[in-house]
Amino acid sequence: MRSHLLNDTTAEQYRRSVTDGVERVAAKLATTERPFTGVTVDALAPAIDAIDLDKPLHDTAAVLDELEDVYLRDAVYFHHPRYLAHLNCPVVIPAVLGEAVLSAVNSSLDTWDQSAGGTLIERKLIDWTNERIGLGPAADGVFTSGGTQSNLQALLLAREEAKTDTLAKLRIFASEVSHFSVKKSAKLLGLGQDAVVSIPVDHDKRMQTVALARELERCKQDGLVPMAVVATAGTTDFGSIDPLPEIAELCEQFGTWMHVDAAYGCGLLASLKHRDRLNGIERADSVTVDYHKSFFQPVSSSAVLVRDAATLRHATYHAEYLNPRRMVEERIPNQVDKSLQTTRRFDALKLWMTLRTMGADGIGQLFDEVCELAREGWKLLAGDPRFDVVVEPSLSTLVFRYIPAAVTDPAEIDRANLYARKALFASGDAIIAGTKVGARHYLKFTLLNPETQASDIAAVLDLIAGHAEQYLGESLDRAS
Repeated sequence: MRSHLLNDTTAEQYRRSVTDGVERVAAKLATTERPFTGVTVDALAPAIDAIDLDKPLHDTAAVLDELEDVYLRDAVYFHHPRYLAHLNCPVVIPAVLGEAVLSAVNSSLDTWDQSAGGTLIERKLIDWTNERIGLGPAADGVFTSGGTQSNLQALLLAREEAKTDTLAKLRIFASEVSHFSVKKSAKLLGLGQDAVVSIPVDHDKRMQTVALARELERCKQDGLVPMAVVATAGTTDFGSIDPLPEIAELCEQFGTWMHVDAAYGCGLLASLKHRDRLNGIERADSVTVDYHKSFFQPVSSSAVLVRDAATLRHATYHAEYLNPRRMVEERIPNQVDKSLQTTRRFDALKLWMTLRTMGADGIGQLFDEVCELAREGWKLLAGDPRFDVVVEPSLSTLVFRYIPAAVTDPAEIDRANLYARKALFASGDAIIAGTKVGARHYLKFTLLNPETQASDIAAVLDLIAGHAEQYLGESLDRAS
């Protein structure tokens, strides 16, 4: 079995095996005509259930043949221009190359003696991101597994910085359309069920700062502690950006930690046209960024940034076998001192390869293209009487629903939209997402592929209308 270990004696086998895998994936990408085959759970599960993991095939070519049947053939391909569903981006080639390198070398970014140059590359990228944000000379941060972990760590730091010994008094303020990880983090941090105060949003789905000010004042009057305000720069459902300068003023006034969840909107940090939409982010105490959303990086690639490096001490734990305290005195840089994780992939390498190949302007140009595409899509929806579109896009998300001319029952319209999304997914012709606006069901395009054209959006809208009309026609037939 030693023949399968990657080392100096198996380098040629490694080259052949990886090349075979890359060629198969490349062939699949080149010939994929739809984002999905439409395979169902019931159809695919038996094939996977029939595989006996205790009977290996002993040959990577045979394993790849099998993988074609159980994964590659039916995978959801985000690179396809009619994948319009979630915050999944097509990835850039330099980052995929970085993924191959980091997987093979397998550095662990917890301590210097496991990563050396990797440690310094990650720190350089953190400094670069902080400079783009404008957090100042004392800023720091660390790469994480994703926005949920970044938000959790940021709120952990906020909790530890809060001036109270009673967790039940702590309150977090976030808009009613903020990411669910805010409430999840509150639970994980041992705060009460009422710890997260939901702030209403305006017509554009941005946090209402008048309501925020009122709730902060009420918090103080009730003897509670305003631990943190979470401002969102790119909500998951609407791509809306909260009014960051006004929120920063309130946080300063009330002595409250300001966290900006820019997991989605961080692409604006590289934008050539729309960077001003993030004005105010430089006043945050902490920021979440997901490079694997709007920097076109493979999952996972994320970071949490902080204005004051000293606050990261709240995540520090010294273990004699790993990062004893003497290493701090010896100025040995151990990233585990800043992280909630111990063993951690060298995900920073993907962004490094991207910046060294394409540059920040190259990333920004791609993100600007999808923002402009969303603007075109909004115009199509606003001018089409078949659809109701919720808000003009701030980033690259469109939320809308099909409104049939002959049907007035909102519940029936809900069912038609739900059916259209399900039927579209089953066909594999396109993949879209959905959400709720108030009590009603809406559909959602999340546009992160610069290869998607306005003609793709128009075609998918026609498919949606066709499926919805088919449902309504069948519904009328059943009723009669």
